[in-house]
Amino acid sequence: MKIITKILSLDELKQMAAATFGDLVKAVVDVDREIIALDAELHSDLEALLLEDGSKQKSLWGINFYPEIKGNEFIEFDSMINMRPSQGNKSRGVQNGEIRGKIIEIVERRIKR
Repeated sequence: MKIITKILSLDELKQMAAATFGDLVKAVVDVDREIIALDAELHSDLEALLLEDGSKQKSLWGINFYPEIKGNEFIEFDSMINMRPSQGNKSRGVQNGEIRGKIIEIVERRIKR
């Protein structure tokens, strides 16, 4: 598990995928601190790592990266940690378009594709 505060190359992401799930890397994005935790078996482990690092629960959203896929399919908005009815998110996806947009912006800055 690692927290990305700088830039990660696509090759590094591909290596992480190959070492775990083969085609995907789980990640959690802190939309306020604009950082990404990745490379764990469970989103909840990454969530815990960021919480220990000072993140706030309401700012954390789980996603998956598919490093071999280009375009919109590179990011999948799907994680159990996203189910937050108290924040208006009643699914495993990220229903709020503004939050989805912020996640995409952070990914584009942190992952060099």
